[in-house]
Amino acid sequence: MELEDRYLANFYNKRPAVIVRGRGAKVWDIEGKEYIDCLAGHGVAILGHSHPRVVEAVKRQVETLITCPGTLYNPVRAELGEKLCTLAPKGLDKVFLSNSGTEAVECAIKLAWKYTGKREIIALKKGFHGRTLGSLSATWKPSYRAPFEPLLQGFTHVNPRIEDVAEAVTDDTAAVIIEPIQGEGGVILPPEGFIEGVRELCDRRGILLIGDEVQTGLGRTGKLFAFQHFHVTPDILCLAKGLGGGVPIGATLARAEIMDSMAKGEHGSTFGGNPLACAAALAVLEVLEEEKLPERAERLGRYFLEALEELKERYRMIRDARGLGLMLALEFRFSIKDILLEATKRGLLTLPSGLNILRFLPPLIIDEEEIDKAVSILDGVCKDFER
Repeated sequence: MELEDRYLANFYNKRPAVIVRGRGAKVWDIEGKEYIDCLAGHGVAILGHSHPRVVEAVKRQVETLITCPGTLYNPVRAELGEKLCTLAPKGLDKVFLSNSGTEAVECAIKLAWKYTGKREIIALKKGFHGRTLGSLSATWKPSYRAPFEPLLQGFTHVNPRIEDVAEAVTDDTAAVIIEPIQGEGGVILPPEGFIEGVRELCDRRGILLIGDEVQTGLGRTGKLFAFQHFHVTPDILCLAKGLGGGVPIGATLARAEIMDSMAKGEHGSTFGGNPLACAAALAVLEVLEEEKLPERAERLGRYFLEALEELKERYRMIRDARGLGLMLALEFRFSIKDILLEATKRGLLTLPSGLNILRFLPPLIIDEEEIDKAVSILDGVCKDFER
């Protein structure tokens, strides 16, 4: 802790735990204390920690070839591109590989600008799309944006109502960017008919729909892609987080004519599509398919949500329990800072969303016993705080 505090940038609200080992849905600190991990690297450890298939794929690849630039061909990269485009909704048939979710969104913004020749983008209030200057321009939260303004021009933030989106459209609107479920905003599900309405509006007005599934994608919500709950396919799709099973990777998928609008040399990434990350991602996608983890997330998500709803009924301090699949939230009536820290002390890692929301993004391989333990810890914390 002393070394990190002394030498690393102080950009994070740290908790007093030094994590040194992980397996499945559990991690252990330097003193051997066990934690149920519903933080999972902010949703990154989608197969849990040190999944044997990912470990084997990475070990095999690191002994063969770690890096290969996009100016040369590579079979692992090619295989991942084919796999992603095969699994993605029909029509998303080309992919650009990068290293993170924010980079995936940056690519999407540039594609929308280049393909349409327009510069305005509509985003949603409470939406989060990343922290680099382009993706931050699409992000709503004023406290994230204000220190770095002026950001990119042409971004408008509206409430999730079709009439508000329609009113924001101009002759220079290139795209609408949305998360199918807002994660950083507090695990907020869209109003009924909203996603479908945005798709119809974009089609009617000749606007691109950018789907940010950095957090919701790859089975977390009970389907491989959250947009599938609404029977909608975006024109551009952003993925990251769980894709590499812990190894950094991002992906931007788009219709071929959109991706091909970018000329050679207009975009790129030194580390994007490196064989190591591609090998990890291939292993993740294979496990997701073979073990039917989206279906598992749907089933265990219902189980977890029912337990959280019981906590809501038991404690007046809890305002709401909500979510879809294994993307869940508990909203409290006051700041959850002390609750978060106390849960950590008792062996449960979870995420904050804003001031008063606990967010749960456990690995999709979490089991009922581990969910029960997580809820039991929360129950004990709430009981003590309500005294």
